[in-house]
Amino acid sequence: MNDFLNRREFLCRGTVWTAATLVGAAGSKVVISPALAAEKSSLRKEPKGKMKLGLVTYNLAKDWDVPTIIEKCRATGFEGVELRTTHAHGVEPTLSVEKRREVKRRFADSGLVLWGLGTTCEFHAPDEAVVRRNIETCRAFVQLAADVGARGVKVRPNALPDGVPVERTLEQIGRALRECGQIAADQGVEIWLEVHGRGTSHPPHIRTIMEHCGHPQVGVCWNSNLTDVKDGSLKEYFGLLRDWIRSVHINELYREEYPWRELFTLLQEAGYDRFTLAEIPGSPDAERLMRYYRALWRELTP
Repeated sequence: MNDFLNRREFLCRGTVWTAATLVGAAGSKVVISPALAAEKSSLRKEPKGKMKLGLVTYNLAKDWDVPTIIEKCRATGFEGVELRTTHAHGVEPTLSVEKRREVKRRFADSGLVLWGLGTTCEFHAPDEAVVRRNIETCRAFVQLAADVGARGVKVRPNALPDGVPVERTLEQIGRALRECGQIAADQGVEIWLEVHGRGTSHPPHIRTIMEHCGHPQVGVCWNSNLTDVKDGSLKEYFGLLRDWIRSVHINELYREEYPWRELFTLLQEAGYDRFTLAEIPGSPDAERLMRYYRALWRELTP
């Protein structure tokens, strides 16, 4: 037999995952199903910190440069930021070595966490050349993240292409993510797959993608979509992705149709102590909006 079974255990956010990986000699399909290891429950008793509030620069801060982002976040109690590509702050793979050092220094000096880089890298296209270009773009952002001190790179699926079997698309995305995960591992950076896109944002589809991916450096960015809600609750779909959640996007906390308090409780129960990042529209009085947002976030979080 050319196939071999490689069993590994790795610790992620205080949870032990047991990974059974079936690897073909010719790069055949890999499926890893993470499961809680009950016999290692003592490892999950480590004290956890509270989750933190951060900002996605799409859309509120799309016209701000890095110093303004830092100034506004520090003034309003936001602790971290995900910088979205194409926006005015210009933290892109085209930055020179000197500019990368400057960005890293500014965040380090401010005490604000440069949590991640938000890209539009996506891997669902039927054209293999398009997928390859997106993988190479992701490679460039991984290097940028390593240089500026960001923890991760956010990528996304964006659609289920018409005329292509759903399972084939999900497997293709998973394989591309696996390659991105290895690139990221070499740089000490994480990859976060946003729960995003027409059809692809369905949490069971995201789970299938992650099972095809099977790389420990790749996680999920929960995106707080209304399609997360089933029978009035997040519990079922959150449970499908819980073990992969590494970053969280939140949006309009006043929306009563989304169970925000349940989300924050589920995150706390999962031991999530990372960032929940506000992805909200702009405002002519952005600083005042950020102060109110933080106050509501504090009331909703356990």
